[in-house]
Amino acid sequence: MITRFEELDWQPTPIGDLMLRRRTEPAVGREIYEVKLGDEYLMSSLFTVAEEELANLGLAAVEGDELSVLVGGLGLGYTAVAALRDERVRELTVIDRLGAVIGWHERMLLPASTELVSDARTTLVEDDFFAVMRSEPAEGRGGYSAILLDVDHSPRHQLDPTHADLYNAAGLRALDRHLAPRGVFALWSDDPPDDDFMVEMNAVFDATAAHVVDFDNPVTGGMSSNTVYVGRSRG
Repeated sequence: MITRFEELDWQPTPIGDLMLRRRTEPAVGREIYEVKLGDEYLMSSLFTVAEEELANLGLAAVEGDELSVLVGGLGLGYTAVAALRDERVRELTVIDRLGAVIGWHERMLLPASTELVSDARTTLVEDDFFAVMRSEPAEGRGGYSAILLDVDHSPRHQLDPTHADLYNAAGLRALDRHLAPRGVFALWSDDPPDDDFMVEMNAVFDATAAHVVDFDNPVTGGMSSNTVYVGRSRG
């Protein structure tokens, strides 16, 4: 038997104290893993449907094979693992600002870690995704077939105020430089579809959509929902 709350790791970071913990959840009768940053809950393995749908919906919009995929935000690893399950993916790069999170997976502390780390297509990089997007693409580096982003709570609610500039048309254009022609950008959000953000998306991308992803919430006994935004580069 494990204790109801078991702290697996705690580390100070530039944006707050980061904690990984495991606990039993009576509503489902199994262990779940949670991440807290300071007093905020960042993520839980109890709710992974929308994180997986970020990869599924994003990659469904990508044409062709031999895909190169960039994931912004590693977290519990569910978006990255869902992307790897698409047989067209040739290489997967995951950028996370927090080396501690990468370390959790390298130490196999999480349910998705083995599948993620043992796949030869996976590269985990400690870096600031937002700073990378502001920078010019690396010389000789082809554009990504898809960029999948799950870091902030939503375009309006960022973990760090320095992220805000990505969510306007200028920031999205900077990100678009890192996409291959007709490559796809997809974004997870905890909020309902945001009409103002869709205006920014439509200024930069084609075939834009805001998908509402519903999922069972065993804690409340009802349904919850997240949003996945998708847009295609004009090249």
